Amino acid sequence: MSELRLLTGIGVSPGLAVGQAVVVHFGLPDVPHQVVSEREVAGEVARLDAAIREVRRSLDALRRRTAERVGEEEAKIFDAQVMMLEDSDFLDGVRTLILENQLSAARAFEFKALEVRAQFAASNSARIRERVADLSGLHVRVLRHLLGRPVDELRRRGGAKPAIILTRELTPGLTIQFDGENVVGLVAEEGTRTSHAAILARSLGIPCVMGLVGAMDRITSGTEVVLDGGRGTVLIEPARAEVREARAHERRRRALERQLERVVGQPATSLDGVTVRLAGNLDLPEELEVTAEHGAEGIGLLRTEFLLVGRAELPTEDEQAKYFARVARRFPGSPVLVRTFDLGGDKFPAGFRSPPEANPFLGWRAIRVCLDQPDMFRTQIRAALRARAEGDVRLMLPLIIGLDEVEACRSLVEQSIAELKRRHVPAAASIPLGVMVETPAAALMALELARQVDFLSVGSNDLTQYTVAVDRGNARLAERFNAFHPAVVRQLRMICEAGEQAGKPTSVCGEMASEPLGAYLLIGLGYRALSVSSPALPLIRWLVRQVDVVHARQAAHAALEAPTAAEIVRILENAIAEHVNLRFLEAGRLPKGRRPASLKASITPN
Repeated sequence: MSELRLLTGIGVSPGLAVGQAVVVHFGLPDVPHQVVSEREVAGEVARLDAAIREVRRSLDALRRRTAERVGEEEAKIFDAQVMMLEDSDFLDGVRTLILENQLSAARAFEFKALEVRAQFAASNSARIRERVADLSGLHVRVLRHLLGRPVDELRRRGGAKPAIILTRELTPGLTIQFDGENVVGLVAEEGTRTSHAAILARSLGIPCVMGLVGAMDRITSGTEVVLDGGRGTVLIEPARAEVREARAHERRRRALERQLERVVGQPATSLDGVTVRLAGNLDLPEELEVTAEHGAEGIGLLRTEFLLVGRAELPTEDEQAKYFARVARRFPGSPVLVRTFDLGGDKFPAGFRSPPEANPFLGWRAIRVCLDQPDMFRTQIRAALRARAEGDVRLMLPLIIGLDEVEACRSLVEQSIAELKRRHVPAAASIPLGVMVETPAAALMALELARQVDFLSVGSNDLTQYTVAVDRGNARLAERFNAFHPAVVRQLRMICEAGEQAGKPTSVCGEMASEPLGAYLLIGLGYRALSVSSPALPLIRWLVRQVDVVHARQAAHAALEAPTAAEIVRILENAIAEHVNLRFLEAGRLPKGRRPASLKASITPN
């Protein structure tokens, strides 16, 4: 197959779609530069306020439609957009441009919108960048209202054949308009699998590929294409044989999907009787229900950075305590590991003051920020102590490299307990404290750390990054970021042994645990608790039930002796193939943005 016909992006909603491409141009309209007279200024401010009210009404209508079609949880996406739309700082900035520069409402709004969009797009936070499409949808709506143009988002032209929509940026408002009869697939040049539009596409069951850079230059309306939302590919002008193969692949994927549905609620117990506890990774509140529905046994990584994103002030103790308690109540009897603020590197929120650094991943981040900001840290600790009164909440410390940091954190926990007692606030009298092992320093100190804390959790993403000296966010070096590097694999075993020797629970919560090949290796290395991304939970549960841990242990032992990542992958593939048809499992690959180059032909999710 010619590579020129096969475009690869990010699969964000699984499924196969065969149809004609329909190119949709939905972007910011051209706004003429217009200066108004002083007496017209008040009228322009009034026009702006009227446009905001009208767009608010349209968002309310989209929210109702979303709730009717896919549920109340997904409809909350539009609540977040309303908050953006009514942001007082943003609107005051637009009004200032009108009042002081005498710009038309449309011109002033465009200036401010482009400024905010540029800030979001340039942010080091992936979470903020993922909201660019939400901003774009809002900005288009407001500008079209101010310019007196209808918001005709679809602009679909003719034809009764199944359509695959192709656009530059897919917004939630655009996504919810499509039906499953005429529109069978979605393609966007921008976007990620955690964007709101991607979440809606999955909820609607529409196959979708994002991040397909240059697709609008390569594909014109009317072109026949095959979209694979699991693999993240779009095939241009397919031959009949290629369509047949794509449909065969989709049948395998659906067959596996049916098997995965049957294992939800079943224990993750191997063929030889070894049970692996599968917890979930939780990034955002809207992921809570689906994580529970996918059978998570608690939360092995509760990220808290979203509490700071887009805010000028720090979240209060009450806000955090309510959220932690809500999660704990959803998983009664199971641990919820709250990772304390992992700020810095690529995750400083807009409202948090941070010094510029030449190499932020080796700078002021994670536990270093928390220890240097004890008031912020104690607030979060107190929130966790209060939530622990309602469930098994535990604290997990990121990027720990030494015992002195653990002791400093423990001292702050004791201070927080004493403060809550003085305030007569209901809270737990203690809380389990664990550390994330994310650096070679922590791996080498794993036994000493394990003796001083209540549990260990391996962050395989950062452990890989710091071991192979590759920025995991650098696209140019993506092929060198490989969690199966021998040095990483050997550290994983070292950490597991340290936990065993100290008698402390040890788990893995990085992406490696969410990939079939990675999970198989970790089980073979001795890990009996994995924290998995929500979409991967059924697949990893199914995998555990298909394999034999004795053979996984033998494969892991051979992998520890292997000199290269490629050899480790080969060993693991050969071993897992004794229990699972690799081609069948490949059909269940999860939609992700990147995977190690050595696994491109393997069973690992893409």
